[in-house]
Amino acid sequence: MQNNPNGPYDDVFKNLSKIVEDIVKNMPDAQNARIVGYTIITRNPDSGDPEIFSPGMMDDDGGIPYEMVESEDQVFITAKMPADPKNAPYADIETNCVRIIVDERTETIPLDNPVDRIHSYYRFHRGVMDITLKKEQAI
Repeated sequence: MQNNPNGPYDDVFKNLSKIVEDIVKNMPDAQNARIVGYTIITRNPDSGDPEIFSPGMMDDDGGIPYEMVESEDQVFITAKMPADPKNAPYADIETNCVRIIVDERTETIPLDNPVDRIHSYYRFHRGVMDITLKKEQAI
């Protein structure tokens, strides 16, 4: 695809993507590092400003927006929390679903595979909840 002559930042965003990829590859414990997919759209006919689009993100239907990515043995869920919650958000991890709870809002996420609750965990930091679920091994 040819760069837009009116979009001087096209090369910058392409290079930025490569830089982020290289940084993650060189982090300690890089084999466990994950980047949830994103796209920077630089050609917006309305405003001309770049936007961020997250594929797989749930639409704003009053629920808690989240994105889920799976590997062979784990499930990763990233959820955007409200800017100023009254209470600390938490994740209720069950074998077949995860409930994200913040204030009066609850988002139930069904899981395709059962998970090991003991070896699954979540972390809430700077408005984002990261949940890592270990899939149960088939016997």
